[in-house]
Amino acid sequence: MNEVKLRDLAHSRTGDKGDTSNISVIAYRAEDFAFLCEQLTAERVAQYFAGLLGSDAAPVQRYVLENVRALNFVLPGILRGGVTRSLALDAHGKCLGAALLDLQLARG
Repeated sequence: MNEVKLRDLAHSRTGDKGDTSNISVIAYRAEDFAFLCEQLTAERVAQYFAGLLGSDAAPVQRYVLENVRALNFVLPGILRGGVTRSLALDAHGKCLGAALLDLQLARG
């Protein structure tokens, strides 16, 4: 079994609204998109960010955007109040996309 970092197959963009962050993961190559859809589930992203989401957070949602080879994840509550209320250094959640790209994926 071969392991690959998500960053080797895709790049990311992030956005925020209130205390919710969106992370889009966009495949570099069309042939990797199906693999990303298989490996990168809402549950796996929620597990990866479990320490930031907390146990009372609403479920992570995943949206598939096939025409642009992207997955968009919505993570409610991860920004702990958002820009105007959070004391976090990254109140916009811009680092979350980079953190997700560090995820190891099993290819085999």
